[in-house]
Amino acid sequence: MDEEALLKQFAAQFAHGPDDADDTDAAAAAQGADSTANQATDDADQSPATFDTQQFLNRLDAIFDRHAAATEAGPYLEQAMVDAENAGDEAGLLTVLNETMGFYRSQGRHKENQWIVQRALELAARMGLTTGTSEAWATTLINCATAMRAAQQYDQAEDLYHQAQSVCRHSLAPTDRRLAALHNNLSMLYSETNRPDKAELELREALRIIEASSVNPDADIDVASSHTNLALTLLTEHKLEGAHWHAAKALEIYRTGHLEHSAHYASALAGFAQVCFAERRHADAVTGYRHALAVIEECYGKDTDYWRITADNLRQAEEEAAKAGVTVDNAGVAGDAGTPPQSGSRLSNSPAQGKTGAGATSSPSTVSVSTGSAGTAEAVSACPVSGLKLARAFWTQMGKPMIAAKYPQYAGRIAAGLVGHGSECYGFDDAYSQDHDFGPRFCLWLTDEDYAAIGEQLEADYEALPRKFSVDAQGRVTFEAHARSDASGAFPSAGAGSTVIPDAANAPTPGTATDDAATAESGAASSDVAEAMTTPIDAPLFPVTPRAQGANRRDGVFRIGDFFESITGYRTAPAQTAPHEWLMLQESTLAAATNGEVFADPTGLFSKTRQGFKNMPDDVRLALISKRLGMIAQAGQYNLPRSLKRGDGAAAWLSIHEFVQATASLVFLVNVPMVVGYMPYYKWQFAALRKLSGSMFALLPNVGEQLETVMRLSSTACYGGAGFGEGGKGAAPAIEKINDVVEQIAVDIVRELKREHLTTSGETFLEWQRPYVEDHIVSDDPVLKSL
Repeated sequence: MDEEALLKQFAAQFAHGPDDADDTDAAAAAQGADSTANQATDDADQSPATFDTQQFLNRLDAIFDRHAAATEAGPYLEQAMVDAENAGDEAGLLTVLNETMGFYRSQGRHKENQWIVQRALELAARMGLTTGTSEAWATTLINCATAMRAAQQYDQAEDLYHQAQSVCRHSLAPTDRRLAALHNNLSMLYSETNRPDKAELELREALRIIEASSVNPDADIDVASSHTNLALTLLTEHKLEGAHWHAAKALEIYRTGHLEHSAHYASALAGFAQVCFAERRHADAVTGYRHALAVIEECYGKDTDYWRITADNLRQAEEEAAKAGVTVDNAGVAGDAGTPPQSGSRLSNSPAQGKTGAGATSSPSTVSVSTGSAGTAEAVSACPVSGLKLARAFWTQMGKPMIAAKYPQYAGRIAAGLVGHGSECYGFDDAYSQDHDFGPRFCLWLTDEDYAAIGEQLEADYEALPRKFSVDAQGRVTFEAHARSDASGAFPSAGAGSTVIPDAANAPTPGTATDDAATAESGAASSDVAEAMTTPIDAPLFPVTPRAQGANRRDGVFRIGDFFESITGYRTAPAQTAPHEWLMLQESTLAAATNGEVFADPTGLFSKTRQGFKNMPDDVRLALISKRLGMIAQAGQYNLPRSLKRGDGAAAWLSIHEFVQATASLVFLVNVPMVVGYMPYYKWQFAALRKLSGSMFALLPNVGEQLETVMRLSSTACYGGAGFGEGGKGAAPAIEKINDVVEQIAVDIVRELKREHLTTSGETFLEWQRPYVEDHIVSDDPVLKSL
């Protein structure tokens, strides 16, 4: 089996599903081009005098909802094109063409689709859209590019995507999901043209945008599709662990949101099956493909590229399973197409197959770590994985099974993750971060009612979790799962001894009947890993600092309100109508309350509360932008050059500090905290700024590097001498360079304010820009106005 070639073909024509966000947003093309809606006649015997775009979309949605697209969508779209053209409704026709592109792509009608693409581009030009930056033009470009990519016309597709990028910078809000669709589809082009590193970056950006814009990412179908796409790309890079986690996460989201009857569910099932095939878990691959085929047939019929490609994948998976001595019966597959069976599909493995399962190969370079039950290490070597990855593995392998065994009636009500104070919550921890407050940990968040019922016992059970773990050469984390008996009994482990459980594989394998069946293929791997584990290495302990203990503890069991109150002083975010309360919160405080990862949130209550702190009112954001403009002007453009002329190096150095702080904050505020997060406290301020600046759609992307230049030269500018490494040239060259950089930053800021229509002035002394920005504050609350 030519695995890489198959993956590329599969990703190109299947992973995103036939009705992706870039297609279903086609209504924006009509809304951006013409806001007039006409009423269509119901008389089918004559061409309508008017064309009702919304009615067209509603009827098209109804066709897909009843899974009749295979037979009804094509004729309906063709008639709609005629109706819109006869009615002289160019905006309506553009909407129909956008929807047709998506449907033809799903059906593999690529030759016909190229004519639709050409017609859409010509219509957009005739409407005058191609010279502007409207949403209609952006949407059309994305859909045309995606159609050309599916037809393997890669040069034309890439050119159209790049045009779309340019338009989207000016026409779409940072949280607009069409941006995610653009990243998503551009990643596929990179994948199909053998640029997997770029594909991965695009997909991670798409996932970030979608999660940031989602009310509940744990039950959002677009988030799930993004996880599937990222899993397939990671698979092409042979990053099996990451691929497995993202594929499993997609399935978990479909089940949490009860979305199993969506056509996209086939993508997730087949994506997980593809990962299982690469892991040599052939039985799971066969079962996943069978269920994917059932969903595709139900939604689109058999005469599609999706069905044919998946059927071919199934055939090859069945062949490999047969070679390995694995049999999979058809029990449950012919039943409910949307839901994997809960019985049947048993795995029958030969002894040899067990040795080839996922995780069967161990490495002699495995690192073992043992920590005490309270998180203090008994003996340890440097941990080679990040704190977030360690936390997720600890939750998946130890915390989640414990809750399922001891608190089954609460398992669907407990949220888990790692958020708050600590370098690992920002994803910036490294080997230097492990000398204190480091180790396996996560948080469990409960409602007040549930905490009163089980909080204390759950905390005791959390503290009693085994914390001995190992990390192999591939970075896979394995906890030594031994049961501990107490008054309430022992909780079962996932297998005997130390069993490799793929990091964060929260969703069950497609078609798995029982826990025993799920581990049948990899059961023999357990002994291999156990043998590979080494004796814990003697090393300095991880001290738990006083600030991470007691009421300030960073892990364990919390009431949701208590957790946020301990960080921000508020149990829930201030009201949108309480700007004075928002202004009292430091950005670094809000960053700590909204960082990290949520591993599970069945009720969505924790995520909703957390999202409230992300949702800074726009009036407050504008008020803060105004304040930052004032400080940039005062400290950087006014006091800094004066202090340097006076020879007051200390005052100049402090001016640089204020200037840098205000400018960095402004970058985050301009990029919108809901999308990119808040600026963290000083230690990680520039790590976060560099990460933000590296994003393709970052606003003011060069400012971070410019600020570092100012700081690098500040010692010489403020204090002169050769001892600071500037070659003994004195302060003058450094002062000149700093002044130039400060003014360039001001020019860049004004350009961005103009682009966002926050000012009409070209004045680069930023104090004078403040009235223009504050004119956009809607509220009359005087706390928001500085002038």
